Amino acid sequence: MGQNLEDIRFDGELFLEDVLEKLHKKMDELKEDLTAGEQEIRQMHDYYWENYTEMDQYGYEDYDNQQALLHQVNANQEKLRMQQRIARLMDAPFFGRVDFIYDGEDESEPFYIGIGNFAPEAGMCPLIYDWRAPVCGLFYDYDAGEASYEAPSGTITGKIASKWQYKIRKGKMIYAFESDTKIDDEILKQELGSNSDVQLKNIVRTIQKEQNAIIRNRKDQILVIQGVAGSGKTSVALHRVAYLLYHDREHLKASNVLILSPNSVFSDYISHILPELGEENIREMSFDLFAYKELHSIVNDCEDRYDELEHQMQFPDAAAKKQYELKQSPEIIGMMEAFLALLEEELVDLKEISYKGYTKSESEIISLFYFKFQNTPLLARMDAVMDYFKDEFVTLRGRELSEEEEEYLKEKAGQMYMERDIYHIYNRFLEFAGYETLPDLPYEKRILSYEDVYPMLYLKYRLCGATQHKNVKHLVIDEMQDYSYLQYSILAMLFPCRMTILGDRMQTMDEKQQDVTRFLPKIFDRKVRKLEMNKSYRNTVEIAEYARALSGDQELELLMRHGQGVTEQTFVSKEALLDQVLIDVNLEKYETAAILTLTEEDALTVCQILKDREENYHYIDRNTSAFEKGLTVTTFYLAKGLEFDQVFTAFFHRDNPLYKQAAYISATRALHELFVYQI
Repeated sequence: MGQNLEDIRFDGELFLEDVLEKLHKKMDELKEDLTAGEQEIRQMHDYYWENYTEMDQYGYEDYDNQQALLHQVNANQEKLRMQQRIARLMDAPFFGRVDFIYDGEDESEPFYIGIGNFAPEAGMCPLIYDWRAPVCGLFYDYDAGEASYEAPSGTITGKIASKWQYKIRKGKMIYAFESDTKIDDEILKQELGSNSDVQLKNIVRTIQKEQNAIIRNRKDQILVIQGVAGSGKTSVALHRVAYLLYHDREHLKASNVLILSPNSVFSDYISHILPELGEENIREMSFDLFAYKELHSIVNDCEDRYDELEHQMQFPDAAAKKQYELKQSPEIIGMMEAFLALLEEELVDLKEISYKGYTKSESEIISLFYFKFQNTPLLARMDAVMDYFKDEFVTLRGRELSEEEEEYLKEKAGQMYMERDIYHIYNRFLEFAGYETLPDLPYEKRILSYEDVYPMLYLKYRLCGATQHKNVKHLVIDEMQDYSYLQYSILAMLFPCRMTILGDRMQTMDEKQQDVTRFLPKIFDRKVRKLEMNKSYRNTVEIAEYARALSGDQELELLMRHGQGVTEQTFVSKEALLDQVLIDVNLEKYETAAILTLTEEDALTVCQILKDREENYHYIDRNTSAFEKGLTVTTFYLAKGLEFDQVFTAFFHRDNPLYKQAAYISATRALHELFVYQI
């Protein structure tokens, strides 16, 4: 090239050429290593099958061969993962650069920042630094001037001489410019204002200072992010997980992280973020689905939150609503604890136990049950008493019990309970608390209404014990405002780990807003750090202002990205409304558009009308597992967390109790254009 390494490092175009050359060389080496590794595995297989009959009788050689094979397979898998990382880097090796002058030095040192580390050889100084590396905080947190970052050796101080931003696609430089600010606003608008996609975008190129503080937070055990719609809180939470995985690989792996997601389509929408950031994907689940699995031995089926919402919208009933709220509140826990205290006396009929000449008197059984094992859950307590009895019997008789003897004693223990069916015990609780009881049905006909799902689950755990999920070391709870006091109390039983909890009180799926941060410290009995994200990056100013008027949130800050005004129109029929939607939808200009309805019934009506017009669309229901491009039809509540280039509301009932919430949530889904259409 005719220039030395220092010249290359300070010239983005030349540096890109140099890095791509080294990346291609690394990719070729990996391909050769993988081919050799696969050949080695084949040879080891062949050797094993040709010689396993002659391997020593103690199996040492057999074991050594299996271990060698496992080692080679693992080495190949690691090289495959590295190959995937290199392929991502070859598309866009870096997106930023910070030139830093260390205190006491005269010359600046350039640090190029990308999606992952890259050094041509192990042990060499990286040419590209992973965005999560300590030095990269300089890029996100500081403008030109004095700056510092936390390194393993301590605080490093100096000053930033310059900062550069780049956009590279398919190995080609699209732009490069020097910027004094952390992320130039025009570039931010361009990046965040581009067309929507069927997957959430990673934000490493546009992380803002307040977002970076959350992502790099490692000290708070429970971090709560209260963020307005479009503030990037879900992206920030996922980037925080990626950051924690990067910095604590010894103790935290992707398999130790769990996300509670609202539904399957949202899980699909966010599923690529961690792999893009160089991490394995993590487990996700719906808490409602988890609860159903936990209750499946008691009831045949359960309603979910969406059933409750539909019922609330179609059959508004103030008394039923109040009962639902009470059954999710702290009051229900207090009543259940009072009931459990009485149940200790009523649920058992304790008697003397005798077996083959060994006896425990009734008073001894009572003492064991109410004192020695008083902290054991009630329905597990007689098993503990019987284990104590068996241990004494085995010690005295000097022999183990057979399976038949074990089963006989277990049956005798079970006979001391007056009732063991949690469904029936829950009915006794409802009667005790003054609620209408559930119908007395056989198992196959038991379908639990949503208002009873979590009270019954709480009762089950108090009666039988809750297994703490110790393998989960970090729990992410999204849409925090939609979880009740009772649900958080159950989560506290199950997950004694670090948490990132995020949501927007304005998007509560209820007529009243719920600020869960008021009661979380009491439930978790630990310090809860609350951080707020008040700046919206998703919507144009026109759409964001419209949404702000609906919510009344005066603290909302906006990114000054302008677009067309919000279109409001009223129609005399559903057909006329949808005819106008089909005129306004523009899938040549945009990637995604959505028609959002209030209820599931309305969404199906829209689908039928579109079908009659032979229009292509995708319907998202609660079981949908993939988010697709094009025109989507769904309810406002299933659209939470998603975003679309164009949003059309098709609201057929203004008297719906959740109309205002639906209008706000629908408005905040729109990136570029919002059409508020109603009958």
